[in-house]
Amino acid sequence: MSAKHPVVCVTGSSGAGTTTVKNAFEHIFRREGISPIVVEGDSFHRFDRKDMKAAIAAAQEEGRVLSHFGPEGNHFEKLEELFRVYGETGTGQTRKYIHSPEEGAPYGQEPGTFTPWETIPEGNDLLFYEGLHGGVVDQKVNVARYVDLLIGVVPIVNLEWIQKIHRDTAQRGYSTEAVTDTILRRMHDYVHYITPQFSRTHVNFQRVPTVDTSNPFIARDIPTPDESFIVIRFREPNKVDFPYLLNMIKDSFMSRPNTLVVPGGKMGFAMETILTPMIHNLIERKRKES
Repeated sequence: MSAKHPVVCVTGSSGAGTTTVKNAFEHIFRREGISPIVVEGDSFHRFDRKDMKAAIAAAQEEGRVLSHFGPEGNHFEKLEELFRVYGETGTGQTRKYIHSPEEGAPYGQEPGTFTPWETIPEGNDLLFYEGLHGGVVDQKVNVARYVDLLIGVVPIVNLEWIQKIHRDTAQRGYSTEAVTDTILRRMHDYVHYITPQFSRTHVNFQRVPTVDTSNPFIARDIPTPDESFIVIRFREPNKVDFPYLLNMIKDSFMSRPNTLVVPGGKMGFAMETILTPMIHNLIERKRKES
């Protein structure tokens, strides 16, 4: 962890809604006048799109598990190195993963490929990571130890699967059967590398629907924010002003001494209200060290 060069991570599995948190942070950074370096977790996948398909096929023939959730599909060691070096120097090596033709146009590259590794320029305030592995730990690496603020975003698993099935069938053209096969194939890595991260987070945002999601594989639509609650768990509740949050966020309540529950439609507002002072404290600490 670093006072002079803070690292902030939003971690959550595919389709979990981490983009909502990213948008909340963009608002915070703009209001607070903070200049972040933004790092996407996809940049640390080991294979590009074409090579990943080939690697998955080879792994299945050999009876091995390979997914974007586990170590064989990612450069965990490079991510750990980035966080460590950034915390010490304010720089480090990163790259971009091209998701679309629009993203690839400035680089002259096709979707599903990586840009070359580049050195982060100096003159930024913090590193902001959004992806799958901001708090990952295994036998070889401990990424979480270099993170100053770790935020988890995790809907209950049935809702997560509903979101993934709808996204992959509507936006990527996959069949429900193909998406189901993907969920099953990567379940081992999900249990061993994704889920444990949420025990290491400073703040956890879990979306819980108030409608029946018992069978996510036949759900016709994704529950709306108004059909959900957000369960927010704090690692250090003694540092949280709960009376202030209860007053600021309409219809919120506490379910445990470390847990706040808010209406689903208030998720973005709750995030900004909770996370703004945390980011402010990191920047104040940074300025004192500079």
